[in-house]
Amino acid sequence: MREKFDMQMDDISLKVVKMATKVERIIAMSTKALQEKNKELANQAIALDEEINEAESEIQRLCINIMLMQQPIFADNLRFVSSAFKILTDLERMGDQARDISVLNLELIDKEGVWNIELISKMAENAAKMVSLSVVSYTDKDIEIAKQVIKADDEVDEMFDEVKNQLVKYIVSSENESKGIDALDTLMIAKYFERIADHAQNVAEWVIYSITGQGKDEIVL
Repeated sequence: MREKFDMQMDDISLKVVKMATKVERIIAMSTKALQEKNKELANQAIALDEEINEAESEIQRLCINIMLMQQPIFADNLRFVSSAFKILTDLERMGDQARDISVLNLELIDKEGVWNIELISKMAENAAKMVSLSVVSYTDKDIEIAKQVIKADDEVDEMFDEVKNQLVKYIVSSENESKGIDALDTLMIAKYFERIADHAQNVAEWVIYSITGQGKDEIVL
């Protein structure tokens, strides 16, 4: 019975990684579409989000089946399944946020932007790297890589604060209402990248929990 359980967990892990690959792709597509003002690529990113949602639903069903069919369930396996559920949620939300970046990009693309594209691009690159490393920590069961991801979130937060401060000053000084609204949309794009980084941190924390049983407040970096 334990051998069958292990095979089912391997299947779930493989599907989680495939879903994560789609998430990495949608983030890359949304970032490139933003940098290049590429409407076609933005629309492709929006469409990809539906595939991510479908993958989440499929893996959730597999996790539920394991918990229902395998009794008794060992503590380490229970941690694995519960962590997989949480990781799925974070991956799906990353997909949603990448989609929303592209939706906002389509609204701003033909306007005279107020974007600090260089800083937002740097935020996007750092967030994407965090996502990739969180996936590696999951596949390799590597606690040290997971800790790298957690530490990296502070830098993305600092960049977001800088973007936010710049855009708030622009909004306050702007006499053009439509430009102020565009600046708010730009701020939301930056916020979505910041949230993607937060979810990557969450994934890393759940990886550590699945291996050690340590909650986020118990992790020593």
